[in-house]
Amino acid sequence: MTENTQQSNHSAPELPTQYTPAEVEGPLYERWVERGYFEADEKSDKPPYTIVIPPPNVTGSLHLGHAFEHTLIDALTRRKRMQGYETLWQPGMDHAGIATQNVVERELAKEGVSRHDLGREAFVERVWQWKGESGGQISGQMRRLGDGVAWSRERFTMDEGLSKAVQTIFKRLYDDELIYRAERIINWCPRCLTAISDIEVEYQDDDGELVSIRYGEGENSIVVATTRAETMLGDTAVAVHPEDGRYAHLVGTEIELPLTGRRIPVVADEHVDPEFGTGAVKVTPAHDPNDFEIGRRHDLPNLAVLDERGVITAHGPFQGLDRFEARSAIVGALRAEGRIVAEKRPYTHSVGHCSRCKTTIEPRLSMQWWVKVGPLAQAAGDAVRDGKVAIHPKEMESRYFGWVDNLHDWCISRQLWWGHRIPVWYGPNGEVVCVGPDDEAPTGEGWTQDTDVLDTWFSSGLWPFSTLGWPEQTPSVEKFYPNSVLVTGYDILFFWVARMMMFGLYAMDGTPPFHTIALHGMVRDQFGKKMSKSFGNAVNPLDWMDAYGSDAVRFTLARGANPGVDVPIGEDWVQGSRNFANKIWNATRFALMNGATVEGELPPAEQLSATDRWILSRLNSVVAEVDAYYDDYQFAKLSDTLFHFAWDEVFDWYVELSKTTFMAGGPAAEASRRVLGEVLDVTLRLLHPIVPFVTETLWTTLTGGESVVIADWPKAVLVAGADAPGGFRDAAAEREIETVQQVVTEVRRFRSDQGLQPGQKVPARLELSGTALAAHEAAMRSLLRLQPAGEGFSATASLPVAGATVALDLSGAIDVEAERKRLTKDLAAAEKEKAQATGKLGNEAFLAKAPEQVVDKIRVRLAAAEADIVRITAQLAALPQA
Repeated sequence: MTENTQQSNHSAPELPTQYTPAEVEGPLYERWVERGYFEADEKSDKPPYTIVIPPPNVTGSLHLGHAFEHTLIDALTRRKRMQGYETLWQPGMDHAGIATQNVVERELAKEGVSRHDLGREAFVERVWQWKGESGGQISGQMRRLGDGVAWSRERFTMDEGLSKAVQTIFKRLYDDELIYRAERIINWCPRCLTAISDIEVEYQDDDGELVSIRYGEGENSIVVATTRAETMLGDTAVAVHPEDGRYAHLVGTEIELPLTGRRIPVVADEHVDPEFGTGAVKVTPAHDPNDFEIGRRHDLPNLAVLDERGVITAHGPFQGLDRFEARSAIVGALRAEGRIVAEKRPYTHSVGHCSRCKTTIEPRLSMQWWVKVGPLAQAAGDAVRDGKVAIHPKEMESRYFGWVDNLHDWCISRQLWWGHRIPVWYGPNGEVVCVGPDDEAPTGEGWTQDTDVLDTWFSSGLWPFSTLGWPEQTPSVEKFYPNSVLVTGYDILFFWVARMMMFGLYAMDGTPPFHTIALHGMVRDQFGKKMSKSFGNAVNPLDWMDAYGSDAVRFTLARGANPGVDVPIGEDWVQGSRNFANKIWNATRFALMNGATVEGELPPAEQLSATDRWILSRLNSVVAEVDAYYDDYQFAKLSDTLFHFAWDEVFDWYVELSKTTFMAGGPAAEASRRVLGEVLDVTLRLLHPIVPFVTETLWTTLTGGESVVIADWPKAVLVAGADAPGGFRDAAAEREIETVQQVVTEVRRFRSDQGLQPGQKVPARLELSGTALAAHEAAMRSLLRLQPAGEGFSATASLPVAGATVALDLSGAIDVEAERKRLTKDLAAAEKEKAQATGKLGNEAFLAKAPEQVVDKIRVRLAAAEADIVRITAQLAALPQA
C-alpha cells in the first residue's frame, strides 16, 4: 500500500457494471489539471526529470503520429512523477511559418484581398488574430489523449520570450561569424514564393521526359541529356571529365548554345561521371546545385532565366512562358532545328515537391542568410561520440553521424511575412547592422530592415532551453536544463534533433540539450503502408477515442512501440485494447465485490496459500521487468508484459483459483482478499502511465487514495518472514501453480477435443497422491467443471498429467456414436487432404512448373493434414467402447 493511499472504512466500494470512457475521461483530466498534478516547481529539492514536447504546428490537429509520440512521453513522465522526480513535460506550439501564412492567405482570398493589399504589419496582426481564434486546436485534443503537460508553462515560438531568445542567438552567431549572407542555390517553391528547408521537400517519382540535345556542330558537337530543357537558356558551359579522351580536343574551346546565339566554354571537371550517359553535362549554375559548384570552380557566370514564379525571363520567344510551357516549346524549337538526338517519354525520375502545396520545387540561385554549420556540427557529433548524449536505439548513431559529419551550411532565411524577422538593418551607404534584443535599431532616412524571416527550424532548435526562460539564467533553466530525454521520430533526427544539438551546445557553453535521444518509428496502417489521405488509409485518432476510449488508443500505440521501428496499427487492435480495459474493469469490480482490500499489512508468508505466494512472487518479477523495459525505452515489451500478467495471470488464473477460497471463507479467504487487493493496487499503478483513465477510477475506488497520478511507483512487495533482495520470491510456489495450470490446460484441451461445452459438467476422479496438487483440487474441479465421481462412475478416459491422473466418465456427457461418426468423417477428410498434397509434392513435373510460394502452401497443407490425422485418431481412441 502506498503512502498516498488512505482507504476509508467503506466496506464494499462499488463500480458501475460497465466502463464508459466518454463519461470518465474528460472530468478526470480536468480534475488532474485543476489540482496541479502536472505542474513543475523549479524550487523543489526533488531530482528533475524534463522532456520537451516536439512542438506541433499551430495550424495542426492531432494525428496518429502525435498520439503515438505523446503516449510514450506521457508514460515516461507519469512514471517519473510517481517515482518522486520533479517532472516537467514542457508544452508548446510552433508558429509554422509557411503553413500558417498559407492558411491566413486562403482566408483573405475568400474576402477578395491579398496580404499585399493589407501590408506587412496589418497582415501579421491578422495572423495573430487567426491564432487567437482558430490556432492551437491540438491543445484541446492533447487533453483528450490525457497528456500530462504543465499547461501553465505553455510556450509559443513567436511569444515574447522565445522571440528574445531567437534574436539573442542570431546576434551571437553573427558576431562569431557563424551567420553570413550569400548567393547560393536553394529549394524554391514558386507557389509559396519562399525558400524551403530540405525537410519540407517531398520526393516522388514523376513521369517526365529525358531529351538528348546536340550542342555545337560536326566533330566539335557534344550531346547532353536533360529532364529540364527550359534551363538550357541559362547554360554557361558544358562540362566533361578531365580524363575523358573523347572530349579532350574540345576542353578550352567554345561551342554554340542552340536557340540563344551564345557560345559557351567546354570545361573539365572531376564531378562529371564519364560512364553516365554521353559523359557530358550541361552546366546551369543559377538553377542546379551541382552546376553551381562547377560554376564556382571554373568562374562561370550565373545566368538566371526563371523568376520567382517559375516564369522564363530570358529575352526571346520564350520570355513570359511558365517553366513547363517553355519546356515543351523549347523542345519543339530544338526539334525543328534538328538538334534533338533522342527523346524518352515517359521518363520516370525523382522530383522534389513542396510539402505544403505539392508544387514542383525549383532549384534557384538566391541571396539568403546561412548558418556556417562546420564547428557547430562537429560539436554535435562529438557530444554523441564522447558519450555525453546517448542515442537509443544505438544502431541509429550511424545515421546521426552520417548527417552531422557531412552537413552543409544551413539556409535560414524565408521569404515570408509571418515569423521571426531577421534582425539586420541596411543603411543608405551600404552599412549592415545586426541588432540584439537589448540594442536600439538604427533609425533615420535610408535605413531598412531585412524583409526575410527565419526558418521555423531556427526557433525550434532553441526549444529545450528557450522554453525555460533563456537567455535569462532563470530558476527553470538551472533546474530543468539539460533535459533528461528527447522522445521523437527518427524521421526528424537530422532536421530538428541535430539543430537542437548544435544550438544547445553553442548557447549553453558545451552542455548538450538532453542526456538521451530516444527515437521511435512511424505509425503505419495494419499492412505496413504509410498513412495518407491520398491512400485512403489515414485515421483520425479522435474517431477511435470516441469509439473505444483514449486508454484503448494509448495502449494499442504503446504495445507497438519498439525503439526505432515503424508501428503498424489497425482498428481491430484498438478494439482488442478496449477489451483489455473492460477486462481490468470487470476483474477489479469482481475483486471489490468479494472483499479485496489494501487495508493492513500483508499476512506473513506462512499464512499464505501457495496460490497467494505464487502471484506475489510473479508480481515482483513483473515490477522488475517493467522497470528494466522503461529504462531501455522498450514500450512494446513492457506493455506486453503488463497485458499478459494482468489478463492471464491475475484475472484468468489467480482470480479464478481464488474463487473457491472466497466461497469457503475463514482466515484463508481473508488472506487472499488482502493479497488480491495488493496485487490489484500494484498492477493498476504499473498500468497507469499507459492507461491513465481507467486505472485512476479503479485505483481510487480500491484504495480510497487521492489519485494514482501522485501515488508511489511500485517497488518490490515485501512479506513478513520471507524478506529477500528484490522483494518476496517463492520459486516453489511458482512451480506448484505452473503444475496446476498444466493440468487444467491439458484437461480443458481434452474436453474441447471431445466436443464438450465449456460449462458442461462431467464426473471425474482426481488421483493426486504424490503431488502438491491436493490443496488445489477444489479450485481445479471448479475451473474444469468436474463433478465428484459418484455411484456407477466408470472412467471412459484417463489423462496422466504432471504426475497426477484425471479420470473422466463421458458416458452420459456425449452421444458416443454420433461423435464417433463425426470424427470418422473428419478423419477421412484429413486423409484425403494428405493424399492430395502428397501426390502433388511427389509429382516432379508439377514441382518443376509451380511457383515456390505455391509449393510452400501445399507443404503447409500436408503438415496440417498429418497433424489432424494424429489428433483425430487419438480422439477416436479415447471414446468409450460400445
